Amino acid sequence: MRLKDKIAIVVGGGQSPGEGIGNGRAACQRFAQEGAKIMVVDRFLAAAQETVDLIVKDGGTAIAFEADVTREATLKAMVDAAVAKWGRVDILHYNVGVSISGGDASPTEITEEIFDRVTAINLRGCVMAIKHVLPVMRKQGSGAIVNISSMAALSNYPFVGYKTTKAAMVAFTQQIAIQNAEFGIRANVILPGLMDTPMAVDTRARTGNRSRADVAAERDARVPLRRKMGSGWDVANAALFLVSEEANFITGVTLPVDGGSSVNLGG
Repeated sequence: MRLKDKIAIVVGGGQSPGEGIGNGRAACQRFAQEGAKIMVVDRFLAAAQETVDLIVKDGGTAIAFEADVTREATLKAMVDAAVAKWGRVDILHYNVGVSISGGDASPTEITEEIFDRVTAINLRGCVMAIKHVLPVMRKQGSGAIVNISSMAALSNYPFVGYKTTKAAMVAFTQQIAIQNAEFGIRANVILPGLMDTPMAVDTRARTGNRSRADVAAERDARVPLRRKMGSGWDVANAALFLVSEEANFITGVTLPVDGGSSVNLGG
């Protein structure tokens, strides 16, 4: 019970259609298994409720909340609702991102409309969620923030919107960490590598008109560690550590969860 009685907001706690488990849903379940009360936030209330049902079935406590991260007012309402219900917010976990499914494109093909939309979802939503949770955490004198970026921030990723926003998320997390350390607030960022999640694999299979098995095999072959992608649970376990008291002296850290991809410089 490493998060006993902690209050956690997980933005992006639903899941895209497909096989396996996504990073957000896995984080919700792991946090709840360790004793946290979870506000599962998603733009699709039904998807959030599915996660809640899994948590409750396992004996945990969770509620669903609908929010559109491109609308600041809904993120403020999210924080207000958590405080109204539980009186505090101990953890904010931002797990939202879009690339291929949002029409992301190469530097010569990107449009203003697509770039602005990807930025609004991946980066601006993160900024606004943290904007509204910071006053609560500062008043408490404590809090843990984990943002889910991507190894795309560092690697040779082909699409403009996802790469630039996920790289910017790293810088923003560092800014939050140093500017809020005096308030007892910690902020860290995780960089997932090649993960076997519905968003990463099933979306590519659909958009490329390929079989899921082919996409998964191609991605597995690129992972140094055991030639096997990670899962949503790997990211969730890393997040659990970062929001727990075990990471009490850790802030401003960028943590790759990538099976060695970040050190495979010649690969």
